[in-house]
Order: sequence, then structure tokens, then C-alpha cells
Amino acid sequence: MSENKEPGVWDGFKAFLMRGNVVDLAVAVVIGAAFTSIVNAVVKGIINPLVGAIGTKNLDHYSSCLSSTCKGEQGIQILWGTVLGAALSFVITAAVVYFLMVLPMAKYLARVEARRKAKEGTREIIEVTELEVLKEIRDALVAQRGSGHNEQ
Repeated sequence: MSENKEPGVWDGFKAFLMRGNVVDLAVAVVIGAAFTSIVNAVVKGIINPLVGAIGTKNLDHYSSCLSSTCKGEQGIQILWGTVLGAALSFVITAAVVYFLMVLPMAKYLARVEARRKAKEGTREIIEVTELEVLKEIRDALVAQRGSGHNEQ
């Protein structure tokens, strides 16, 4: 009797690690972590001081009170400054990622694609031209044959 052995846990783990998408994901996480420090530096060093010149760098102190007394930690406070700060931080980070990475990469890829299409277009024109020349030669030969048969 032949037994069908199911792959062991170790074999399954090795197969999982060798998949291409796992390696791609690991590279993306590492690059993302490295890129995070660049984005944070731009936000902290450039954007936050500009926002701080208009208002304040720390929005956490802004809140509204829903109860009659709000002193210190007492009362019901809505910390809308914290939410606004997080939202602004997200928008600023997204803008930095878009304008410093996504947009330049999209423009670069569009240029590469335009060059590729231009090459294909040139190749296609050459092929069409060769085909037209061959058709003309064929037509000329047919015309010669046809005129030769009429004379006999």
C-alpha cells in the first residue's frame, strides 16, 4: 500500500516563505518603515513649523466641555483638538507621500510607457511600409504577367 503523506508543517512553512508575494510584502514593509522616517522628518521639520506659525504646534489642548463644570480631568470633555491634529497629520503625511513619491513615479512611468509606445509605433510603421512595398511588387508582377498573357 502506498501512503499519501500530507506535507508536514515545516514543508508548508518553507513553501509559504518561498512564495513571491511574501518576499514582496517583506520588502514593502522594510521600505515603508524606512520611508516613514523621511516623511516624519519632512512633517516635523517643515510642515509643523509652518502650521505652528499660523496657530499652534500642539492641538491636543483644544477641547469643548459638555458638562457644567470641566476643570482638569473632571467633566465630560470632547477633545476635538486631538482628532483635528490626527486628521491634519494624516492629510499632511498623505500629501508628502503623494507629491514626493507617487506623482514623480507616475510621471516617470508615463514617460517610460510613452517611449515604449513610440518604439512600437515606429516598428509598426516600418512593418506596414514593408508590407505596402511587397504588395506593390506583387501587383507589378501580376500586371506584368497579365500583360504578357494578353500579347500571346
